[in-house]
Amino acid sequence: MALIAGVPGVVVAMILLWTGDLQPKVQWTLSLLILSVWLGFAFAVRERFIRPLQTLSNMLAGMREGDYSLRARDASVDDALGLAMLETNILGETLREQRLGALEATALLQRVMQEIDVAVFAFDDDGRLRLVNRAGSQLLGQPMERLIGRDAASLGLASSLEAPAHATLDLTFRGRLGRWDVRRTSFRQGGLPHQLLVLTDLSRALRQEERQAWRRLIRVLSHEINNSLAPIKSSAESLLSLIGRDPRPSDLDEDLEQGLSVIAGRSEALRRFMGSYADFARLPPPTPGPVDVGVWVRRIAGLETRLPVGVHEGPETVVQADGDQLDQLLINLVRNAVDAALETSGAVEVGWQAGTGRVEVWVRDEGLGLSDTTNIFVPFFTTRPGGSGIGLVLSRQIAEAHGGTLDLRNRTDRKGCVATLRLPA
Repeated sequence: MALIAGVPGVVVAMILLWTGDLQPKVQWTLSLLILSVWLGFAFAVRERFIRPLQTLSNMLAGMREGDYSLRARDASVDDALGLAMLETNILGETLREQRLGALEATALLQRVMQEIDVAVFAFDDDGRLRLVNRAGSQLLGQPMERLIGRDAASLGLASSLEAPAHATLDLTFRGRLGRWDVRRTSFRQGGLPHQLLVLTDLSRALRQEERQAWRRLIRVLSHEINNSLAPIKSSAESLLSLIGRDPRPSDLDEDLEQGLSVIAGRSEALRRFMGSYADFARLPPPTPGPVDVGVWVRRIAGLETRLPVGVHEGPETVVQADGDQLDQLLINLVRNAVDAALETSGAVEVGWQAGTGRVEVWVRDEGLGLSDTTNIFVPFFTTRPGGSGIGLVLSRQIAEAHGGTLDLRNRTDRKGCVATLRLPA
């Protein structure tokens, strides 16, 4: 097309040149000069376009093959092709950085998958294993190379793939039965659907928690029982020694009465303690019904006679809950708050507020606050003389049975504590 563009001018120049009165030598010389200039400019124009286009083609081909190292030299914004090469250079650098980031993210993901202690499996649409981490390989007792490509049934994972998206199942692997948390989800790779299966062993965690619970229970029971048995044993030994004296002391009856009173008092304290534990262990499941939050809070606040309890009104709200259990929960919180406020002659306030999908009921006191907030929900732990250590634990158990939460923390605006109960609206 560059040659064709110059044809009209060359033809006109030749006609004028050869129809004139010039000598043949001059005509031939000028003709060769015109043809040389014509061909030279035509090929220069061709090179001006072909070379950059070939460069762009090579760069795009390299990008298609995953090679982002090619760059166009002398790219300039002064002309259209230079601008295109400059943008292609920028595109190549961007793709190189993105590929590097993707490779680093993939390497990190593979490292994390290999290091986590939960078994991860990925199955294709035909139910064949395509990915497994080290924990999964150890769970099945075979190397990864022998697992890839096998179907779920031969691996003993068919029931897990057919389970709900989140379930707890009793599964057997290599002859060992255990309880497993099964999580299943779907994803797409290469345009094809896949199933991701994650298995978490709950048996070990449950056994550890069970051992910790037994240790705490035995420690508390031993402490309380020893506290009661020590004075009982001492009083019994003293009474035996008094009875064995000859002659018997004149105040024997008075000593017997005092010793037996100590034994009876400590026995009654031990009975109350065991009764409190039995009540804690026998909490029945809640029986839901409509509970007007305002009526409930005002009624419980009015039951306290030792100290006036201020009520901060919130919006009229109704929750579905067991009214009797909520009464016991709020009575415990208000009673604890009043006990703390009486030590400092402070005040107690109770109120509620409604949020998105939840209701918050709070009890604030102006007591001394808590010196130890880590053990307040440990059964039988108490900082109050004569306390059983059951009230807060029972209150949290009631809150969680209703799908809510209960927390107790020190106030930030002044001395004292605030207990916050959150219930689903």
